[in-house]
Amino acid sequence: MAKIDRRGFLKASAMLGGGALTPLLPMMMNGIARGQDAPIRAAMSNAGLQASWCAQGADAAMYWGSLLGVEITWFDGELDATAQRARFDQIASTPDDWDFVAVQANQIDALIEPLQILIDAGVPVIGMDTLLAPFDVQQEMGVLSFIAPDNVFMASSVMSVLVSQLGGVGKVARLGGQAGHTGAQARGQGFLNAVAQFPGLEVVDNQLADWDINVAAQITESILNRTPDLNAIYADNDDMALAARQAIENFGPDHDILVVGIDAMPSALEAVQDGRLSATVRNPSCRIHGWSVVAGAYAASVGLEQAREDIPFFILADGPAVTGAIDANPEFAEEPWKLVNYGMSSIPGQLWLQEHFLL
Repeated sequence: MAKIDRRGFLKASAMLGGGALTPLLPMMMNGIARGQDAPIRAAMSNAGLQASWCAQGADAAMYWGSLLGVEITWFDGELDATAQRARFDQIASTPDDWDFVAVQANQIDALIEPLQILIDAGVPVIGMDTLLAPFDVQQEMGVLSFIAPDNVFMASSVMSVLVSQLGGVGKVARLGGQAGHTGAQARGQGFLNAVAQFPGLEVVDNQLADWDINVAAQITESILNRTPDLNAIYADNDDMALAARQAIENFGPDHDILVVGIDAMPSALEAVQDGRLSATVRNPSCRIHGWSVVAGAYAASVGLEQAREDIPFFILADGPAVTGAIDANPEFAEEPWKLVNYGMSSIPGQLWLQEHFLL
């Protein structure tokens, strides 16, 4: 009797169910049933679980994995490119253990060698949120898909809110992420793009806090000591924005400083409601991680060749900007569909979507 390997078995099973034409819902139901005996095995990693966005993403991946019969082994990136590389050297040492791999890299180019080993062994590899390598290199490597937000847009959108509230004039500072993190680089560009449009804005500080809330708080305190008339702080993520807000409050209650962040995590959405943050924007961790599980499970089921035909190389995972403002224009009181967000807050809906790993 001819021997069939694991990936061949999964592909044959999927083809019996209709292959590439199988709708996702039947695929999910089939995954639940199949997962009892032969789950799809995935290795996943993101920047570091100490970041709330990454922790939520890991939870979302596990949830979607449970629906699709995917058994996920999580490798914590620890917000450390060297530590994450060591994890991937370990993953690549046993490529037959994995039906797909999905990763958010702490640093561009840091994982190329182990990922190439996996791809050459026929393992589908999906990039999440940050580039594993420049686009042309990713395509040459054979990365299946890259699922990510528009980081420049996210930074620009919250900066638009900030600039509007400042009237286009004021002293602002940026708390950045990590140097090798392409998302942080793009957010920094979005920040600079917004600043360049308003000559009345003065950037008094722009430095990296490495996604670390303690570093963000220390930098904020230092900025306040040097620039007591600071008007606003932009942070590359909500964790650092909330750390900055706390540092401002600790510094003194009389400091009326606007703060914005990125990710629209539940704690930040509540802070927007309370007025502690002026705005945030959703970086949809549940979409990015959940869609990666769906794409990986699909590739494991139908085969990498078919998956390359069916799944785009780049998938944009978008999310809206969120403020506490409510459009209450009395002119449209009887026609609320003409109001921004129908004259309602989007926050309760966003919290519900995140609770169910949908956004």
